[in-house]
Amino acid sequence: MAPSPDERVTVALVRGLHGLRGAVRLEVLTDTPDRFRLGSILYVEGQDAPLTVDWTGPSKPGLLVHFAEVTSREAAEPLRERYLEVVPEAKLPAGSWYWHEIVGLEAHTTSGEVLGTVSEVFRAGAGEVYVVTGGLRGEVLVPAVRGIVTELAPAEGRLVVDPLALDLPAPRAREEDLNHPEVEPDPDQAPGPDPDQASVRDPDQAPDPEPVRDPDQAPAPEPDPEPVLADLADPELDPADPAPAPAG
Repeated sequence: MAPSPDERVTVALVRGLHGLRGAVRLEVLTDTPDRFRLGSILYVEGQDAPLTVDWTGPSKPGLLVHFAEVTSREAAEPLRERYLEVVPEAKLPAGSWYWHEIVGLEAHTTSGEVLGTVSEVFRAGAGEVYVVTGGLRGEVLVPAVRGIVTELAPAEGRLVVDPLALDLPAPRAREEDLNHPEVEPDPDQAPGPDPDQASVRDPDQAPDPEPVRDPDQAPAPEPDPEPVLADLADPELDPADPAPAPAG
């Protein structure tokens, strides 16, 4: 009987194929290279058929592996971009956890804010990164280092991080707040006109009075007439006379 998926842990991701005989190129997701020694049994995530390692080779980055049950490139094609799992032979040392134990943890800051839930773990260089989603700050990437992760207790479902070390993005508005914004009215502000009520004059209302001029007020001065071209001409200069020669 194949082991239960709950008993297995992810150790690699098939990134591509190699050659015509069904070898695959793996991205290694474990710190234990013995997972891929000759004769090791691996499983495709979600499947019960065993895969037996019959040779391995270096590949930068990663590892080349051939399984006895896969004899051609066509047979290896369904393995592309699939995770591979093994049944661990011994428990991890204290302070170490498998990725599936981290996924699903609710992440909090040291001040108590809920950032979301760990939805994925991936390797970045020699370290690991927790992908936290579902919170008001959107997707948050949490490097798994002591300066950022202040507390990690998968058995208790607890992951606590230092928000100052993360440089968190600003929180987004909740959907219900966007759909139903609550704005408190200003008690000192007079109510505005009803936009649905048209401005209609009362037919019985007297018309607005005409402005009355103060009898002691001097009338407004008449504006100066616009200059006429003929007034601007030199009256002493006859257009028929030749223009005076410039002084030498």
